[in-house]
Amino acid sequence: MAEHIYKGRKLELLIPASSLEVLKIAVVYGADAVYIGGEAFGLRAKAKNFTLEEMREGIEFAHERNCKVYVTANILAHNYDLEGARKYFEELKQIGPDALIISDPGMFTIAKEVLPDIDIHISTQANNTNYMTYQFWWKQGAKRVVSARELSLNEIKQIREHIPDEMEIETFIHGAMCISYSGRCLLSSFMAGRDANRGACTHPCRWKYSIVEESRPGEYMPVYENERGTYIFNSKDLCMIEHIPEMLNAGIDSFKIEGRMKTALYVATVARTYRLAIDEFIKDEELYRSRIPFYKSEISKCTYRQYTTGFFFGKPDENTQIYDTNTYVKEYTYLGIVDGCNDEGLYHIEQRNKFSVGEQIEVMRPGGENINVTVRRITDEKGCDMESAPHPKQQLYIDLGVRLERFDVLRRKED
Repeated sequence: MAEHIYKGRKLELLIPASSLEVLKIAVVYGADAVYIGGEAFGLRAKAKNFTLEEMREGIEFAHERNCKVYVTANILAHNYDLEGARKYFEELKQIGPDALIISDPGMFTIAKEVLPDIDIHISTQANNTNYMTYQFWWKQGAKRVVSARELSLNEIKQIREHIPDEMEIETFIHGAMCISYSGRCLLSSFMAGRDANRGACTHPCRWKYSIVEESRPGEYMPVYENERGTYIFNSKDLCMIEHIPEMLNAGIDSFKIEGRMKTALYVATVARTYRLAIDEFIKDEELYRSRIPFYKSEISKCTYRQYTTGFFFGKPDENTQIYDTNTYVKEYTYLGIVDGCNDEGLYHIEQRNKFSVGEQIEVMRPGGENINVTVRRITDEKGCDMESAPHPKQQLYIDLGVRLERFDVLRRKED
């Protein structure tokens, strides 16, 4: 992967991965770096996450393509976490990730002791809202700090002006927003006994709420801000695809996509779209601006909640919330990823959602090309023809009437 430079600063597109398969898609579809979680000490306990052997394979795959891999260890640790964290970091030493993402000073101290030669990035979970905080972490030995989502672009510019030039700023550019300050939330612990600060969030900010008056138990009254509905905590998703110039000119080094629990289709779609937008802006600003409708169209082909620019241009108002639903907008369905070819010239996929012979589907390619095709043939592993593929994760061979490549993503537009 080629380096991307703007005004003398090396730029990074940082993509999440929930599994080894998704890591490979992130790398192929444009990531400069990928962040993943192990089976402990990260803030996405419900994600599939990586075994140590999968980490090893993923890091090798990424490094062969000049892509970095960062491992999250960003829980807010309790005493009983510390001994296990030290053992975990000892295991990571043998695997060689490019950086650890950490929020807790205790975890930071152990990581510096065990892994002195591996970069440490300070997670957004550490509430990094001012340049003095950045300076503090730099003096401790951190290479990068992830800005709190609550910062405006002007505040990020001010941080850049007050920190060493070689210190890196990482900032979220796309994905889910949190109702609580930089993700530090107690709702999940209170409502479900699952600690969001230790990776087990149940997302109660997306639930539908009613109120009960003290003297009338059992009488549930809906919470109406107005006639729109009752989802009073439910934020829109962040999307800055139209504001790449402003993000670059703020002095940000790494553009981070949220979504370590998302599908390969989501990761491929978002990574490819932001890769194209960043590269085309650097090449020609007019080209970038003329292509904004295309970027917006592409980014809407993965699941999303409606979009906002978050805090970047000032404090959010009532328009950044979704009041009438907690569901995603879903325009396309993920069908599978192409993985090689058999002796008959049929292409192998592990099917993810049902599709049928005769259906119109779309082939999504890493370079930006989308090809509309008709499904000509489907067979099972034994070569028996099938009219449709109804079972998830079924191993199939298909003919779409076009030449396919490994890592092509198949998707279908929904009515």
